[in-house]
Amino acid sequence: MSDSPAADEPLNEEKPAAPVDEGEVLFAEQGGSWWVVAIGPVMVGAVLAMEISGPGQVHWPVMSMFGLILVSFSLVQVYAARRHVSVCLTETTLRQGTRTLPLSEIKKIFPPNESPESKKWESAKALGELHGVPRRRKGIGVKLADGTLAQAWARDVETLRRELTEAVHAVQLGIPPRGRKDN
Repeated sequence: MSDSPAADEPLNEEKPAAPVDEGEVLFAEQGGSWWVVAIGPVMVGAVLAMEISGPGQVHWPVMSMFGLILVSFSLVQVYAARRHVSVCLTETTLRQGTRTLPLSEIKKIFPPNESPESKKWESAKALGELHGVPRRRKGIGVKLADGTLAQAWARDVETLRRELTEAVHAVQLGIPPRGRKDN
């Protein structure tokens, strides 16, 4: 008896998931900008220009090493920011960092807190994999389908709030994404 499957038995191969139509992108923030990587070489270039124009020795190996270190750290920082602090709202999903949440999971979006007292949602966990709302971003209180409170977040929080409210309302009404024709 052999360990190989019989010729007439189908193999248990996983089929790739069918692409999901998330609809149009309604709001997006990249999380980090690549121009930050240029800061290190510009600084090293300025120091090299001073060394070249001055009376002393030019420290090529040291300045090259500093430039490489600065570029490396900048690349890591920008890559991490673009991966973990980016936001993308489509007509059916909200992606915060590396996590994507179907809009059907959001039951309520809280208005901004205009009072000096804090609201419960302001101490809720942030959506995505980060523990809290990232620096230089503001939170939007949401109540999820399981009853938990959370915070969506973005730099341009008012635009995200407006687009998110409209998109969640459309999902709750059963309106399909633009361009898709359901029969």
